[in-house]
Amino acid sequence: MIRLPTRPETIVKVADWAVERGSVLTTLGLGSCVAIMLHDAETQAGGMAHVLLPSKSLARDQNNPAKFPETAVPLLVERLKALGADPRRLVAKLAGGASMFAQLMTPGTVQMGERNIVASRNALRAAGIPVLREAVGGDVGRTVRFNLTDGQVEIRSVGAESYVI
Repeated sequence: MIRLPTRPETIVKVADWAVERGSVLTTLGLGSCVAIMLHDAETQAGGMAHVLLPSKSLARDQNNPAKFPETAVPLLVERLKALGADPRRLVAKLAGGASMFAQLMTPGTVQMGERNIVASRNALRAAGIPVLREAVGGDVGRTVRFNLTDGQVEIRSVGAESYVI
């Protein structure tokens, strides 16, 4: 059997981030969390933050910038610049923000997933970064593979066909 070489893959855990060039960034089991993915096609540089909470005000420990969209986006932009990315070329994709336990919540309550989506969009808008595509909301978790060579994001959920955004 001939094995083709695979691209290096980096796992981005909850409240974590990574920036690289030409590899694959993966995060597993996104529920109400949101994966914010930034990409510069010209340099094949990209970054991902697996944000946990919509605002620093909701956390006792506010020291981890990857935990919140408001601090994760500027962090990714700065680290991507160090890899040669031009902030004016950056585009974003979002995934996650599911309402995993909606049936347990009071009807009309804004779910944490929805709050994470809104906060992520707001942080990207503040940075002047357009959102090209997103796979957000719903009630199922997602696993995300972000290919930095072409900017494609493969989304997988239990019991569903994978698709690319």
